[in-house]
Amino acid sequence: MTKQRTIGKEVSLKGVGLHTGEKVTMKFVPAPENHGFAFKRVDLEGEPVIEADASYVINTQRGTNLEKHGVKIQTSEHVLAALVGLDIDNVLIELDAPEPPIMDGSSKYFVEALEKAGVVEQELEREVFVVSDVISYRDEATGSEITVIPSEQYQITTMVDFGTKVLGTQNATLECISDFKSEISDARTFSFLHELEMLLEHGLIRGGDLNNAIVYVDKKISTETMTRLQKAFKKDKLSVKPNGILDNLTLHYPNEAARHKLLDVIGDLALIGTRIQGKVIANKPGHYVNTQFAKKLSKIIKLEKRNKVPKYDLNKEPFMDVTQIMQMLPHRPPFLLVDRILELSDTHVVGLKNVTMNEPFFVGHFPGAPVMPGVLQVEAMAQTGGILVLSTVPDPENYLTYFMKIDKVKFKQQVMPGDTLIFKCDLVSPIRRGICHMQAYAYANGKLVSEAELMAQIVKTKNN
Repeated sequence: MTKQRTIGKEVSLKGVGLHTGEKVTMKFVPAPENHGFAFKRVDLEGEPVIEADASYVINTQRGTNLEKHGVKIQTSEHVLAALVGLDIDNVLIELDAPEPPIMDGSSKYFVEALEKAGVVEQELEREVFVVSDVISYRDEATGSEITVIPSEQYQITTMVDFGTKVLGTQNATLECISDFKSEISDARTFSFLHELEMLLEHGLIRGGDLNNAIVYVDKKISTETMTRLQKAFKKDKLSVKPNGILDNLTLHYPNEAARHKLLDVIGDLALIGTRIQGKVIANKPGHYVNTQFAKKLSKIIKLEKRNKVPKYDLNKEPFMDVTQIMQMLPHRPPFLLVDRILELSDTHVVGLKNVTMNEPFFVGHFPGAPVMPGVLQVEAMAQTGGILVLSTVPDPENYLTYFMKIDKVKFKQQVMPGDTLIFKCDLVSPIRRGICHMQAYAYANGKLVSEAELMAQIVKTKNN
């Protein structure tokens, strides 16, 4: 397992937004575990935050644009690609404008800034979605398709075909995310001349110049068009190179366009919010198909998280039996609702309860159709979590555990006599001052039966 990572200190960059032309200061700020990536608009009242989440994608015209409660972030992909490319998990991105600075049209300057800030390891383990089946999304209108297949690590291959002589077909592959800086980060964004003319006519790319976008000339340039381009880019003279690129830029790689498309895929798939262990194969990728695939994969991951029942060998000797549990917990039958502890680490605990017809609550709780009360399922999860927090002190018998908060409780299935309940509690944040914040799940019969977010505190008893 890999620990989560953030940056060591704040670091800032200044520039202009490609489409807005607005001056912008962007600041990378360290963030706690399980924070993920989020953008904060410090120029707006209340400094609203927009999480880097695929559900907030509103359009993908000339970039991946997010919106939450009317607050927008434009062209998010190059910044997010830099964060994923440096294997970072948690960062807050502060902006005083709606769009990050375009810089040179790549992720290079963001990578350099983040490296200056330093990357630091955090306490909690990183969550990774291990791809076990082939998952695909295809846009029938364009023929664009993205597929992810099982692999030992996160890999990406892009195959692009622009149908023009000046660019043609290109491929790019990233075998290991650690190679992002050297192989992908400096691949710049690009545009075709016919697209550029349309963007200029509509008042877009106000921040564009010949230093932050490669322009492929796929048609003959008229004198009128050349005059417009010279004015837009504030140049006295422009010409087309023999390789079909507007002058003032030299390609970093023959397949720089395919590499930049790969960069975009990494940035757009960051919106899934979970790291992927699998190989992504993108055929004719674009922001629309990228983000649609991100939405699909995000839903699959959330569904699997909810329904995936951890597998444990119930015949194996438990980590703690009921006698050992009673030495740690103050509860006693009939209110002790945990029979065994199967696993215990610094960040999680797994417990078990055999539900029998002899439970005292079945006497009065639907005696003709016995169902375990939901509140007792939550209590059982809390008792299991109590083992986790009490394991952090040398004398747990001298402490009591009290609820501070119960949130996001959901009951999915009925629990009846004969069921074996498995409880799994994971820390949401590190235990501090005896306060434990946990995400708890209860499973039975191969299904998730209930879940809750719990916060509890251990307090030393007065007579000790």
